[in-house]
Amino acid sequence: MGLGISCLIGLKAAVLFSSFVYLRNFGFKLLSIPFLYASLVSVLISIASLPAVNLPILLAKSTDGSFPLWAMVIFSPYLYFVRGFSALRRLFSGEAPYSEICDGLYVGGWPSSPDKLPPGNPAIIDCTCELPRMSEFSGHTYLCVPTWDTRSPQPADIETAVKWACRKRELKRPVFVHCAYGHGRSVAVMCALLVALGVAEDWKSAEKLIKEKRPYIRMNALHRKSLEEWSKDRLSSLPRRSG
Repeated sequence: MGLGISCLIGLKAAVLFSSFVYLRNFGFKLLSIPFLYASLVSVLISIASLPAVNLPILLAKSTDGSFPLWAMVIFSPYLYFVRGFSALRRLFSGEAPYSEICDGLYVGGWPSSPDKLPPGNPAIIDCTCELPRMSEFSGHTYLCVPTWDTRSPQPADIETAVKWACRKRELKRPVFVHCAYGHGRSVAVMCALLVALGVAEDWKSAEKLIKEKRPYIRMNALHRKSLEEWSKDRLSSLPRRSG
């Protein structure tokens, strides 16, 4: 349960290593080296993303959403792979880049260009550890909650994001919560935010509300576990909406 990205990237590592062996056996020693390096990076990512390890800090994404040059170089086989895969998947899915859940609250996928961002100069909560904040959005208020794909933000991170978003809503600022596709990580944070703002009674009701607006969401057991823990121990004590 909950292996997700670890299994997928581990499988990718096996394919890359097999390609390395194949090329090397046929005399393409120089050409095989990039495949060996990419397989080693994939093994490292597979281990670091295990639920028992959970080290998104490995990729060194900073609080402003950028990656240092050394990380871009070292982890390039993974970082550019997920960026390209994300673009292709979204191209063929036909799903809207974001959905408005209620007035001023949006959830969606990675905003790779200005047309993927909701209107109204929204404050952005970025739940990815593998995708960069685009330079076009440097003027937007921004919070990074780095989380592996298929994993969940920790309850403390959810609480931090909720409190931050609530302050923006008090200023009448739209809030956009995103991950890679707007299906898991971002939905977990949005569920907690809807509860904290009094839009939903609990995270389960919030999930149903989000699914009505964005049908392809799919939180897993890890997302639900974090929300349960957040609900029990860290529920933001904010006034609920009347009516």
